[in-house]
Amino acid sequence: MAYTAADIKKLRESTGAGMLDCKKALEESDGDLGAAQEFLRVKGLKGVTKREGRTASNGLVAAHVDGGVGTLVEVNCETDFVAKGDRFGELAQRVLAQAVAVGATDAASLLSSQLDGQSVQQVLDEANASMGEKIEVQRVARVEGDQVVSYLHRTSPDLPPQIGVVVAVSGERAAEVGRDVAMHTAAMSPTFLTREEVSEEVVASERRLAEETAREEGRPEQAMPKIIEGRVNGFFKDNVLLEQAFAKESKKTVGKYAEEAGVQVTGFARFRVGATA
Repeated sequence: MAYTAADIKKLRESTGAGMLDCKKALEESDGDLGAAQEFLRVKGLKGVTKREGRTASNGLVAAHVDGGVGTLVEVNCETDFVAKGDRFGELAQRVLAQAVAVGATDAASLLSSQLDGQSVQQVLDEANASMGEKIEVQRVARVEGDQVVSYLHRTSPDLPPQIGVVVAVSGERAAEVGRDVAMHTAAMSPTFLTREEVSEEVVASERRLAEETAREEGRPEQAMPKIIEGRVNGFFKDNVLLEQAFAKESKKTVGKYAEEAGVQVTGFARFRVGATA
């Protein structure tokens, strides 16, 4: 039974597999689409272990908010072709729904949870097999507060969201301010909510680097304490959400903007596809 270019296209869309793999599957199955899908699944399962060492730097971030609870997941794949496909998007939504259902706070607990009689890891392995790519859940976050606001950002119009944020807020204008803060967070990538969250080890390292840099620059000894303190404060302003210059009003900090609106920002999580933090 012969196959056509339309058959290849249909098989690619239904499985997310590459063109050469689809052609091979159709050849092996004598043009039968159902048999070709099964061929790719079997072939894919045999290759799961081989794909473990590959880098999955594409994918998407998905978010779910229910009142005072926000869940964020990052699901990764190898190529943007798979990332923007319907099957990958549906898989990511299924994984997100499971994270919400079990109250997952990290990838390990989500992957080990049971979904329709299988672990989530087994579900991913099957998707790995049928799509011919390494697929993994990279990160999971759960943020709780009086109210949680989410924001998803597309870095390219033909790709799914690559950046996702959930922000916990309280106050009468929580929804409005939370949206502004979430969009700011997506753009400015803070690491901490307050400077109190920064570990002593990190602060000590920043102080050491500030001193070493100042000495390399030949700064006078008597000015060292002020220079070091200024650079450590600069680190806080760059990395602490509430101390960052607010993107929409740069003369105010995020903390000041929220305070003037009668809103408190109590937590956040931010993921960008492929980022390590």
